[in-house]
Amino acid sequence: MITNWLLDHPWATTAGPLVLLVAGPLLAAGLAGRPRVAGWLAAAWLVPLAALTLSPTGRVTGTVGCTVQWSLPSWGAVELVANVLLFVPPALLATVATRRPWAVLLAASGLSAGVEAVQAVATGLGRACDTTDWTSNTLGAAAGVALGVLGLWLARLSRAGRAPRGVRAGR
Repeated sequence: MITNWLLDHPWATTAGPLVLLVAGPLLAAGLAGRPRVAGWLAAAWLVPLAALTLSPTGRVTGTVGCTVQWSLPSWGAVELVANVLLFVPPALLATVATRRPWAVLLAASGLSAGVEAVQAVATGLGRACDTTDWTSNTLGAAAGVALGVLGLWLARLSRAGRAPRGVRAGR
């Protein structure tokens, strides 16, 4: 679904990452004081993520297995870009919610591996397991975590700048 939309709107493969690069840290900074809201938004993102990766395509693959290849996404490969972009928002939001970037990265990578495993064995979905999808999803999660950490850092700087004279923030 995302791939088809990106194919119809090629400008989005450049605009999407740029918007996330600018808006991501600002969103994270804005939610820094509301980790519960960030957590709910991260959980809500799992619904479209599941719909986009696990909904039936209408064709049956008939083959249980996974294509193993190790290539990094290139911005010319729309499907790989879509797989990167899919995991940026939930990883960013989960980083803000938990303040545990490494745990979020591992969980997101594990979630992607789980999706690929389901696609490998549930042939009725018509989905294909591919290690490149996992790599792309994990890179997206890493980008989301990095943007979340940057946003949290911006929020700390903002709070420190508002501290009364002679009082250090965090004390």
